[in-house]
Amino acid sequence: MSRYIKSRKHAVAPLAALAASLTFPLAHAAETPAPADASTASAAAAPYLPQVKVEGTAQSDYKTDKSASSKLTQPLLETPKTISVIKKEVLREQGAVSLIDALQNTPGITMQLGENGNTSAGDTFQMRGFSASTSTFVDGIRDLGAVTRDVFNIEQIEVVKGPSGADTGRGASAGYINLISKLPQIENSIDGVITVGDASRKRASIDVNQKVMDNTAVRLNAVWQDNGVPGRDVVERKTHAIAPGIAFGLNTPTRFFLYSQHVRQNNVPDGGIPAVGWAGFTVANPPANATPEVIAGLNALKTAAKVDSDNYYGSRNDREKVKADMVTAKLEMDIGNGLTVRNTARYGRTHMDRIITGIIGITNVPPNAQSPIVTADPSTWQIARSRQRVNQTNEILANQTSVNASFATAGIKHDLSTGVELMYESQDSVGYGTTKQTINGVGYDAINNPAANLYRPNANDVLGTPYANGADSEGSTITQAIYALDTLTVTDALKLTLGVRTEHYKIKTTTGSVVLAPGAATGSNINTISTSRLNAGKWITSWNLGAVYKLADNGTVYAAVANSLTPPGSANFSLSTSGQANTAADAQETKNVELGTKWDLLSKRLSLTAALYRSENDGQVSVDALTNVATQGGKTRVQGIELAAVGQLTNFWQVTAGVQTMDTKQINQRAASTATNPNQTVTDGVRWSPKWSATLWTSYQWNDWTGAVGARHTSEQKRVVTVAAAPSTGLPELPAYTVMDLMGAYRVNKNVSLQLNVTNVFDKKYMSSLNNGGGRLVLGAPRAATLSANIGF
Repeated sequence: MSRYIKSRKHAVAPLAALAASLTFPLAHAAETPAPADASTASAAAAPYLPQVKVEGTAQSDYKTDKSASSKLTQPLLETPKTISVIKKEVLREQGAVSLIDALQNTPGITMQLGENGNTSAGDTFQMRGFSASTSTFVDGIRDLGAVTRDVFNIEQIEVVKGPSGADTGRGASAGYINLISKLPQIENSIDGVITVGDASRKRASIDVNQKVMDNTAVRLNAVWQDNGVPGRDVVERKTHAIAPGIAFGLNTPTRFFLYSQHVRQNNVPDGGIPAVGWAGFTVANPPANATPEVIAGLNALKTAAKVDSDNYYGSRNDREKVKADMVTAKLEMDIGNGLTVRNTARYGRTHMDRIITGIIGITNVPPNAQSPIVTADPSTWQIARSRQRVNQTNEILANQTSVNASFATAGIKHDLSTGVELMYESQDSVGYGTTKQTINGVGYDAINNPAANLYRPNANDVLGTPYANGADSEGSTITQAIYALDTLTVTDALKLTLGVRTEHYKIKTTTGSVVLAPGAATGSNINTISTSRLNAGKWITSWNLGAVYKLADNGTVYAAVANSLTPPGSANFSLSTSGQANTAADAQETKNVELGTKWDLLSKRLSLTAALYRSENDGQVSVDALTNVATQGGKTRVQGIELAAVGQLTNFWQVTAGVQTMDTKQINQRAASTATNPNQTVTDGVRWSPKWSATLWTSYQWNDWTGAVGARHTSEQKRVVTVAAAPSTGLPELPAYTVMDLMGAYRVNKNVSLQLNVTNVFDKKYMSSLNNGGGRLVLGAPRAATLSANIGF
């Protein structure tokens, strides 16, 4: 029988730079037998050097052969869908600390900034042209809250692309992202990482795993971070978190895990900088009666200089405080004869209190009614600021019971995953106001937000804080679901996959709004709070079909089709009497067709995949601008090709790379009907959907040294996706960019390693996101360096 050893002589530990709490094992850990379930694959024993096989070849730290999800029963080679697995070893080498950092390892994911003056924050992104912000899961259970997730307690990240309703339920139009937690293992290890870098970045993490009895172990992951942001004044990221866990019955037929995670963040958020001066920036045409002074001002704005990228347009008192807690209990029982039963229960609560300053509209002092610009003197230009406050609590209570069984009927083998899921989700938001008014007899003063000088903003300016006006909103969803996912082995070469999920959802929303009190004169500012209560619910069914044919032991081709449904209000707990969230609207349905091939080469150390996909989302609501009549039938089509390579080229040369094309089109999506408005605006594409995106990370190890290089490319992302539209103010698109990173590591001795990461090596100045109005952007980080020390025992 072949035996694996971990070579410490011929390879360097790619350290956990700024990354999550990482674990480097004791030498004897290599001989510890693997647990029965993939979801409990050893994290404490994760090698930081390649596993060298005495008889055979090395096993890659980058490549994995199987998903940790119990719903995906087949090896990835024989699973008919696109799945990217980002392992903690890759995150460690890159110094990745957040989910957004980690997702840069898979193409086709783009980040969003928000509406006009409003600012999105947290993990807000699209995948294959569709929103995926509410499709983040932790160990298979939905994770709520618009927060920035840290990866300190993550074993690996699984990105499943394409509609996946049969896997996860409603709202999976783009697929889903499943974060696999680090769990206790039968290991004794203590590992810590200390990281420092420019912009006053400081981070420390620890991962302690301890065997306490023959089949019992405890584990503790913790992190502390106090970071500035390279290239940005005032912005801060402060985090401290802890994730304890205990496991009983490891390496036995009955295993029980009890683990939790508790995160606290105290950040100064970033509202971005004005887009003025960037190539393509446009301004509105002057009114017909504009004065020469106004015209001169507008012309000056068209050719104005960029603002300093370090400028901060908010207040030092802007804040983002996050309290996120979750507790999970998981029981696994191997009954025998291929039958395993699992039950997972979780309670999670995330509270976020955010005050952030948005910027929109360049003006002058004094303002002129005709135009935002009065003079051609840039030193007098100012930009308006708005204060936004979000005080939101998300809760989830979930229970999942699943059964995995392998059996045969009529000579056909079945690998079945079936289960029942019960879930309660809620979101409560406090309402805030900024104008002078009287509500229910209580008077409120207007919130004053002085404009900032466009080129010399002052973060010490005193800005007002929005007041709670009583217009609160509450939403909740109760879901009961049953699913069955079966793989039929028809012959040694042919496998068929069938999946169906039926769920009943019930959404309740209560929305408060400020309205003029009955009988009050317009302009009297005598208002009251009106509350509307709406609900919706029905049964919906999602499905998938697939066929896999093995051309060889190491190569397959496949074809698959799947759908996903997004009912009204399912993404944001909000219902209305009109629009897409209309209680009478049907669920949007997204269908996906995919053809692909997967190969394991170089003694199965290197995985190559290729997929041709097309997704169509049907059932979008459009409203006639003149008649205000809503019709449902708009359709979005996204199609393209995705290629990927992950694994080892040689024993000491590893690579993970991907490239994706994306062609988007809107079908029957119009702002007004031709009958009422022959000059209608026709939407032809999908915002923030680059035609090309690619990612690469490759490392090579020799003696006590490791070197790595990374590259990320994204083609232009359109903001304006309309045909024959009037000229738009702001930037019409995000320009294309390519960024390169480097890493070097040196093993000082068996317990200490040092790692240097340099990101954006060539100091490329690029936009990472742009707001929907085109007037505000966030820049990608400039060249920055971090130095990490890892100490492991």
